Amino acid sequence: MDQAARRRRRNLIQNIAIALLSVSAVLLFAQLQLYNLDLTEDQNYFQRLSGGLSSVSPTELREFPAPVRVVITDSYGRYGSLGLTTNSDGFSALGLREALGSVQALSPATVDQFRSALSGTSIYFDFLNPLPLQVLAELIGVEDTDWEQEIRCLLLSAEEDGSVQLYLWDGADAVFTSAVPSTSLSAETLTESVSQSGFAGVFFAFEDAEADARYGALFPLSILPAELPELPVLSASSPLSDTDQLLVSFGFNANTRERYTENDGTEVITEVEADRSLHIRPNGEIIYRSGADFTPLEIAAQEEVPTASEAVLGASILLEQLTGGLSGEAGLYLVSVRQSGETTQLTYGYQINGIPIRFSDGGSAAEIALSGTAITRLSLRFRQYSISGEMSLLLPLRQTLAIAAEHPGTELSVGYADSGGDTVSASWLAD
Repeated sequence: MDQAARRRRRNLIQNIAIALLSVSAVLLFAQLQLYNLDLTEDQNYFQRLSGGLSSVSPTELREFPAPVRVVITDSYGRYGSLGLTTNSDGFSALGLREALGSVQALSPATVDQFRSALSGTSIYFDFLNPLPLQVLAELIGVEDTDWEQEIRCLLLSAEEDGSVQLYLWDGADAVFTSAVPSTSLSAETLTESVSQSGFAGVFFAFEDAEADARYGALFPLSILPAELPELPVLSASSPLSDTDQLLVSFGFNANTRERYTENDGTEVITEVEADRSLHIRPNGEIIYRSGADFTPLEIAAQEEVPTASEAVLGASILLEQLTGGLSGEAGLYLVSVRQSGETTQLTYGYQINGIPIRFSDGGSAAEIALSGTAITRLSLRFRQYSISGEMSLLLPLRQTLAIAAEHPGTELSVGYADSGGDTVSASWLAD
């Protein structure tokens, strides 16, 4: 009996030991995996394990809406929309994705040719700022391109022979063109799209330049509404509250002692040995800096220096993770991307339903600097916008023209101007 009892105890102890060793091995394996896990690839690893965050995240540029202004022209006049995005149903139906995706080569053209094509049945697309065509194409939904030109405006023009011609313009002097295969878009299909748009009346500034010198003083392709649009006032706030979670997102220890508050209320977190810092201002703006020798935040790329598209996609995904649902009904969109050697500079703005939101101080919503694939600087203004029940009061166009005429070449457009208050009204923007 004693031997049997001792045998049972020995077996029990052996089984417990084996179980503990198994658990220890699993934990050690997990620790090694977590140690080798790149934080920049999945900063929300533990949240995903616990089911607190969806594993679905954007993987293509087409999933990040970009604002676009559209003007259609037919025999009855010009009509347009100042509030579309590349994800809008109204944009998708206009055929630009199919046309651009079928183009194989571009030929040089002139601004006069571009302007002349505007007089016939056509659809004009203005993406607000020049972008690398490779990036712009992917925002529209066209992949696997290697174009290097910077383009702001595209034009689909129905030709007399039943074909469609595509024009691309950088907004200054460079114009390119290409015939669109009829299998992708025909003049008949283009004409049908134009007739079914349902947009409101608009016109270009150059059309009234001879009759009124004030229009002649504007950027020629300023898109002006025939009647003032009715746009809602936005409610605005600074939504940033959980700064500890923000520290974790940037790879800082939330319990760090290298943390202090400046006289103006700015919270500063540093890692001296790593040459990193994070400034969190009372107005919701953050500024992150990292030295070249220690860069825990990186984007994915095939080579050491990302392509423009890779840089934009990586930066956009990071900003999406940082802002989450904090921007309310608005979203960030790409304003510019510049590359020089190993350095990439990106800027972003806010938009709501395709209407841009500008800051009164002229600053950007977000800026990111890359050295290769490493993020060395990031600034972001956390702002949350929602549509209120009140409508904005726009200054009449003629009064606006009188003011703009004092600055020749000004481009007039309608957007929102955020001065940092709790409401933001639509207004005329001058660029």
